[in-house]
Amino acid sequence: MPAYNDLGYRALFAHPEMVRELVTTFTPFKLFDNIALSSFEPADPVYVGDAPAARQNDIVWRVRIGEETLYVYILLEFQSGVDRWMALRMQSYVGLLCQKLVKQHAVSPPLLLPPVLPLVLYNGVPEWNASRNLSKLFMEAPAELLPFQPSQRYLLIDQQRLDAAALEANSTLLALLFRMELSDAPAVRDKVLPALATWFADAPQASLMRSVEVWLECLARRRGEPASFTFDSAKEFADMGRKYASWAEEFEDIGFQRGTEKGREEGRTEGQLSALRGVLTHLLCKRFGRLPEPAAQRIGQATAAQLEHWCERSLDAPGLDAVFGDDALSAQTGPA
Repeated sequence: MPAYNDLGYRALFAHPEMVRELVTTFTPFKLFDNIALSSFEPADPVYVGDAPAARQNDIVWRVRIGEETLYVYILLEFQSGVDRWMALRMQSYVGLLCQKLVKQHAVSPPLLLPPVLPLVLYNGVPEWNASRNLSKLFMEAPAELLPFQPSQRYLLIDQQRLDAAALEANSTLLALLFRMELSDAPAVRDKVLPALATWFADAPQASLMRSVEVWLECLARRRGEPASFTFDSAKEFADMGRKYASWAEEFEDIGFQRGTEKGREEGRTEGQLSALRGVLTHLLCKRFGRLPEPAAQRIGQATAAQLEHWCERSLDAPGLDAVFGDDALSAQTGPA
C-alpha cells in the first residue's frame, strides 16, 4: 500500500502547472521551458501487462513538443529507505506503458513509440545510493553478450538535498512547498507561510488551492497531527500566522524536523489509514458541511485504496454523490 503522504503529492501533480514547474525548475532539461501549459495533458495511468497487475497510483503526463509527444512518467517515492531496485522497477513500468500504447494503437506514424522521461521524486532522509542505471544491477557480461544487456535510466530529484539558497530564491509554488517540508518551524511560520499567502493572493486558483490544502493536511498528519493546515481563501490563509502563533512550539514538541523518528516510522498500516480518514473527513466537511452518518461509516470502514480514490475525487466533486457514487448521501448532508 502506498504511504498515505503520497496522496498529497498526487493531488499536487494532478495540475499541469505543478508538473511544468517540476520539469522546468528541478530537472536539467531545457526543452520544456517554452512549452505552453495547454501542451501538458494527463494520460491514463492504468496499464496492465500480461499478468493481471495494474499500475493505478502512478502519475503520467504527456507533453506535446512540436509534432512529437513526450510522455513524462513521474513515480512518487516518499520513503525513508532507498530502493536498490528502482531502475529495474522503472524498466517494468515504462515497458507496461509502451505496451499499452501499442495495444491502444496510440503510437504515432510511422509506428514509433514516443520518448519517455522517468522521474523519481524522493524525500527520504538517507542519501539515495541506489544505481540510476539498470545496467549497473547486472553482473559484468562477456564481451559477446554486452550488446544484448538491458539498460534503463531514471532521473532522481532528491528533495532533501536541494540547494536551500536556490529554493529560497525560487518563487514558484512548488519551491515554496518544498521549503515548507524542509524548513524548521520558525522558518515555516515567518518566511514560507507569508510567501505562500502572497502567491495565492496574486494567483487565486480554487482547485489548486484545494490540492495544496490536501498536501498541507497530509504533511501535518505525517508530522504528528498538529493544528490543521487549512484555508478557505487567500485572505484567510494570509492570517494563518496569527491563528497559529504557537506553531513553533507545537512542531518542535512533535519533532517537526527532517529525519525525525516519527518520519522514519511512516508507512505503518494503521497510521496510514487513520491519516487518510482524517484528511478525507476534513476535506469533505469543509466543502459540504457536516457529514451524514452513512458517509462517516463508509469512511471508517473503507480501505486505503478507497480513501485515496475518494480524496482525489473530493477535490473537484460537486457533491457527496460524486465522491462516493451514492446519491443518497448528498441528500442527507447537514448544514455547514
